[in-house]
Amino acid sequence: MGQHFRPSQFSRDPQPDGTARVTGRTVALVALLAIVLLPLLLQLLPILLDQMRLVDLVQSYGLWGSTAFVGLHILATIIGVPGGVLTVVGGLLYGLVWGSLWSLLGATLGALAAFWLVRHLARDRIERWLGEGKRRRLFNAFDQAIHKNPWSFVLLVRFAPIAPFNLINYLFGITQIHWLPYGIGTLIGIIPGVMAYTWLGVAGNQAMHGQTWPLVAACCLLAGMSALPLLLKRKSAF
Repeated sequence: MGQHFRPSQFSRDPQPDGTARVTGRTVALVALLAIVLLPLLLQLLPILLDQMRLVDLVQSYGLWGSTAFVGLHILATIIGVPGGVLTVVGGLLYGLVWGSLWSLLGATLGALAAFWLVRHLARDRIERWLGEGKRRRLFNAFDQAIHKNPWSFVLLVRFAPIAPFNLINYLFGITQIHWLPYGIGTLIGIIPGVMAYTWLGVAGNQAMHGQTWPLVAACCLLAGMSALPLLLKRKSAF
């Protein structure tokens, strides 16, 4: 007989047992690694927020530029730097198609890395901080909403480019959602926003050469995508 899978099989991760919990030694090792890498992060942070310096940095890697671009995207996502800056740079450097693909790869891998870091290093501590009062009730309601419809929930949250991408990575990490719907839902859900921001980079490059209408169109598209979830919510209320 073949194995049958329930639709909710990938809705949440199992509760960690005693052997799966992160030890104090692991936390100390991660903290030590963060301290060692702190000077590098402080050096990179201003660059990650400056489009022109990012362009120069990625181009300096030559044939390895796309690899460096994806790596910077992952790093920026983990430490909470807005990914829109890098996505626009991807459009400037690689055009709409390849710029979107590299940004999708970097943003999704970065989102998974942030998700796993929070889940394995901070989830237990955050749950203890929630206590048993109002914070716990609000979190439980959020967690249960995700558990009922994990795929559609992730897709809906990720679709709006105005949503705080990095904060959502950490929030999902403390819930019990399985990494599979989280990862695939993130990858699919951010496609429209990534392509819009990448097009913004392409259009910005065209605007510097005198062609301004693509830039206006890209800005209008982003504004429309940001407003769409609010319009759908208002429509469903009637």
